[in-house]
Amino acid sequence: MREIAGSSKAGYFKAIKAAKSKHWSSFLLTATPQSLWTAKRFAYGRAQPRFPSLPGAETPQQMNSVLLEHFFPPKEPFSPPPRLRPNKSAPPLTAIEIAAALSKCSPTSAPGPDGIPYSTWKQVNKINSSILLNILSPLVLLGYHPASLKSSNGVVLDKPGKPS
Repeated sequence: MREIAGSSKAGYFKAIKAAKSKHWSSFLLTATPQSLWTAKRFAYGRAQPRFPSLPGAETPQQMNSVLLEHFFPPKEPFSPPPRLRPNKSAPPLTAIEIAAALSKCSPTSAPGPDGIPYSTWKQVNKINSSILLNILSPLVLLGYHPASLKSSNGVVLDKPGKPS
């Protein structure tokens, strides 16, 4: 009995497979330009969804909030910078050091981010050296370097007779 059931089952599935193959062959032989797209859909199945599913997101608004939370997590609260404390071991700045630093700067070079050329700083230092000394001494004492002193402007100049 079991053998008869097994052979009947195998024959049934074999007949289905043969019928599908025969139908597919006849479908392709009589295919029209319009039915080729149907054949493609049968061969490849349904297209995959354009967007992956996101856990916990069913609606577009939920997808939006899930993506925002993932790619832009909330930032830690801003903490104010620590108070600057004077460095007692820092040697005091002198007018001679300022003059030496300014003497190394070309008066014809491009001005820094503040837009003031070095020739102006040199004139200020020559007329009254205590101005720059009073401005820069607290910075040295506290060990603070303002962002404006950490950047510079660069200018690229073409040399005559050389390729650009």
